[in-house]
Amino acid sequence: MFSTSGDILNLVLAVCIIVLTVFLVTALYYVVSGVRKIFHLVDKVEFGVNKAEEVITLVRDKIKSGSAYAMLLTEAVKQVLRVVNDNGWLHKSKKKEKTKNKKESK
Repeated sequence: MFSTSGDILNLVLAVCIIVLTVFLVTALYYVVSGVRKIFHLVDKVEFGVNKAEEVITLVRDKIKSGSAYAMLLTEAVKQVLRVVNDNGWLHKSKKKEKTKNKKESK
């Protein structure tokens, strides 16, 4: 079967190459599988970050519009108080109560 030591060397080299090939293919499979899992993880993280940015933008817009409404409301209250003070409506009701109290005490 093996006539020389060169034949045995060639057989051993062939077996080593086959074993090395199987090892490299298995290692390459695990590397590609790991990279694929990392890629999917990065996609999920990117999706989560995008959703968080959308929520933050929505909250920021709501706060801006809410503050605008609050400013309008405060201005309206100021105008109402100014009109009430200018017309003396608050003072008239107090004067009426004072005169009623004086009349009742007599």
